Amino acid sequence: MDLLAMSLQLESILIYSLAALLCIIVVSIYILKKRRESRIVDRKILRAKEEGMNEPVSLHPYVDINTCIQTGACVAACPEKDILGIRNGKATIINASQCIGHGACFHACPTEAITLRIGTEKRGVELPHVNQNFETNVSGIYIAGELGGMGLIKNAVEQGRQAVDNLARALTKDHHASYDLIIVGAGPAGISGALTAKKHGLRFLLLEQDTLGGTVFTFPRKKIVMTHPMDLPLYGKVRLFETSKSELLDLWHKVLDANAVTIRENTKVESIIPEGNIFRVTAISGESFSSASVLLAIGRRGSPRKLHIPGEDKEKVAYRLLEPEDISGMDVIVVGGGDSAVESALLLAVQNRVLLSYRGEAFNRIKPRNSEALKTAVANNIIDVRLKSNLVSIEDENIFLSLDGEPEPVKIKNDLVYIFAGGELPTQFLEKAGIIITRKFGETVMKH
Repeated sequence: MDLLAMSLQLESILIYSLAALLCIIVVSIYILKKRRESRIVDRKILRAKEEGMNEPVSLHPYVDINTCIQTGACVAACPEKDILGIRNGKATIINASQCIGHGACFHACPTEAITLRIGTEKRGVELPHVNQNFETNVSGIYIAGELGGMGLIKNAVEQGRQAVDNLARALTKDHHASYDLIIVGAGPAGISGALTAKKHGLRFLLLEQDTLGGTVFTFPRKKIVMTHPMDLPLYGKVRLFETSKSELLDLWHKVLDANAVTIRENTKVESIIPEGNIFRVTAISGESFSSASVLLAIGRRGSPRKLHIPGEDKEKVAYRLLEPEDISGMDVIVVGGGDSAVESALLLAVQNRVLLSYRGEAFNRIKPRNSEALKTAVANNIIDVRLKSNLVSIEDENIFLSLDGEPEPVKIKNDLVYIFAGGELPTQFLEKAGIIITRKFGETVMKH
């Protein structure tokens, strides 16, 4: 019996030892795998810093490492490439410059370790003051979309809906204005706001300085403008992951027509002046309207930012590209370092000789797909890229480009000039209405 008991005991020890060894092997493999993944993320972060892609330029995630439990849900949820990764057991930002504010990581995190911020400690972003209901410091004036820091179409649509839901609850029906609500801007936020106002039965007016779509209308025709599904009021879920400008505009036309929502186009608002408990909204044309509340969905660009160089007033200079397929056989210069500049250069290069000029050392504010497409175009000599260059003057048949390291500007044959230097925040317009504008340095705009 003693021998049998000893044999069983040894067998048990052997089994437990093997099990323990197996556990150690599995855990070791897991740890080695995680360390290897961390080293890969480290290399990506280092490369992002070398390429100048580590500083966020708009809305971006901030990870609380004390709450993060490395589920990887945020990495999997992000529609873009290599924005987030797992490093040393915690989520971390890799290519911050390429984050475009989807917010999918924010919603996916099971421990609510992610918040969304605007600006950084070093680089501030000017934004109008709004509260959690999207109301400004001026009671009755609300802001949604790009002007408030939410440039992504899905986020702008959601903000437009929420803003009108909030103002509808706060609206008093005994006012003497002609409208319950005037919406300024018929882009994603304005359209969503108008559909929500229709749902609430409000008397509203939708004003747009250009035409339906706002800033979206000025995108190049083939530009992909949506990479995430959205919930459109009075329509439902829109699941179009790769949508062209024309498809999105057709959808908006369909929804607005189905709900009898009209847009007063080519009506640029000049001022919004409080009159007691209502607002007087005046257009540049001289038309004037009264409303109990106002939703500003005009975007951040305002008017295009100009270079203020000789010859910039010539007819061959433009600040947006509408019909690239109608331009062929031209010598074109595109100025700018953002997605609009790169996408326009790629489209124009199909039928033209294109020079892309950017004052920076690298294109650190563009989407991954644009970065890859540009690298391919440069490798195939389809686009001539001049980094660390500045357009200094424009003539009828030439332009002069200042190049880094060259003592004098270079004269280059040219037929067309496209400038994508961003836009100027409509500060005077907002301040005239009494809206406070502040500079945000890494301020949280979305938290659980």
